[in-house]
Amino acid sequence: MTVNEKTLQSLFEDMVKWRRHLHQHPELSFQEYKTSLMIADLLEGWGLEVRRGVAGTGIVAKLRGDLPGRTIALRADIDALAIQDAKECAYRSTVTGVMHACGHDGHTAQLLGVARYYSLHKEETAGTRVFLFQPGEEVLPGGAIRMIEDGALEGVDAIYGIHLWSPLAYGTATTRPGPFMATPDEFEIEIIGRGGHGGLPHESKDALVVGASLVMALQTIVARNVNPLESAVLSIGRFTAGSANNVIASSCKLSGTIRSFNKETRSVVRKRLEKIVKNCCEMYDCEYKLRYFEGYPPVVNDAKEAVRVLRIISEVLPETATGPCEPVMAGEDFSYYLEQKPGCFFFVGAGVEDGSSAPHHHPLFDIEERAMLHAAQLLISVADDSAQDV
Repeated sequence: MTVNEKTLQSLFEDMVKWRRHLHQHPELSFQEYKTSLMIADLLEGWGLEVRRGVAGTGIVAKLRGDLPGRTIALRADIDALAIQDAKECAYRSTVTGVMHACGHDGHTAQLLGVARYYSLHKEETAGTRVFLFQPGEEVLPGGAIRMIEDGALEGVDAIYGIHLWSPLAYGTATTRPGPFMATPDEFEIEIIGRGGHGGLPHESKDALVVGASLVMALQTIVARNVNPLESAVLSIGRFTAGSANNVIASSCKLSGTIRSFNKETRSVVRKRLEKIVKNCCEMYDCEYKLRYFEGYPPVVNDAKEAVRVLRIISEVLPETATGPCEPVMAGEDFSYYLEQKPGCFFFVGAGVEDGSSAPHHHPLFDIEERAMLHAAQLLISVADDSAQDV
C-alpha cells in the first residue's frame, strides 16, 4: 500500500514525545526495565500481540494484516550508554552518567510510530509485521543473538532496521549491498614488569616503556600485514601506567579495538597482535596477560534487499538519493539477524547540513528529530514492498 502521509504526520508529535521521554530516562544495556514497560504497554494498548521479557528486557510484538502477504520484521535497539549528558535542553538526561548518545531513543520512538501506523491501517496491510525492540546493542555479545535464541525470528521472511546517523545530513538515507558495517573486536593487554625508583631504572623492568613500544609496534599490523585492497583498523583507546613522577611503573594496561569486514583479515590481525605482544614483552623480559574479545560479525546486507531499499530511498527522498555508500567501520549486532534471514540495515540522516553535529557516543550527541519521520516512512515503504513479494 502507499504510505498514508497524513496518518504518519499526525504521529510525529507522539514520536517526539516518546523520544524525549526516553532521552530523559535512559537505561543501560539489559537494564531497560522502565523502557520495556513503556513500549509493551503502548503496543498492547494498540491491539498488537505482545511478548515481554524476550532476551530479558526485549519486546516482540506482532500485527497481522487483513491481506495476504509475507512476515516482515522491523527492529529497534532500546539501550543507552554510560556517558554523562552535557547538553543544555529541556529533555536532557535526568540519570547521572547515562544518556542516549547513539540515537536508540529515536529508533524506539520511530518504530513505535510505525507500529501505531499499522494498527490504524490493519485492513490495508498485507502479511504480518513483527516489531523487535531489542536490548543490549551497546555491549558484547549484544542482545540480538539472545533475541534470536528466544525465537524472535520464528516465521519471519525478511528483516530490516535503521540507524539514525548524525554524520549524514537530515533528508538523506543510504545503504549498500554486501559488507556495510565492520566487526568490532576488542582487546586488553596487561604488561607485568617490576617497579622501582625512577633514579635506579636498571633495577626495574619498566612496564611503561614496554607499553609505549607496543603502541608503536601494533600500528604496523594494518600498514604492513593487511592486504592494501582490504580494510582494517586497529586503535588503542586506553593506556594507563605509573603512579608518581619518580617511580618506575610495575604494570601497564592497554586496550583497544580492531575493525574488519571479513574472516581472513580478522584472523591475520588477531594472530599478528598476539605474536607482537608476546615477542615485545619477551624482548623486555616482562610477563603479560592478553584478553581478546570477538565482537559482532560484520553487517552484510543481502544484495537483493539492499537494492530494494536503495530503490525505495530514491522514491521517498528523490532529491537527495545518493545510491550505495561506502562501508563504515562502526559495528552493529543487527549482523546476527542478517545471518539468519535476508534483509537490510540502512542509515537515515539525522545530522545538521553543515556536518557540525556531535558524533555518536559524544556527551553532546543529539539528532534532528524530523529524521524519525523519514525513518518511519522508509521502513513502512520497505516492509510493504517486501511483504508483497511472491
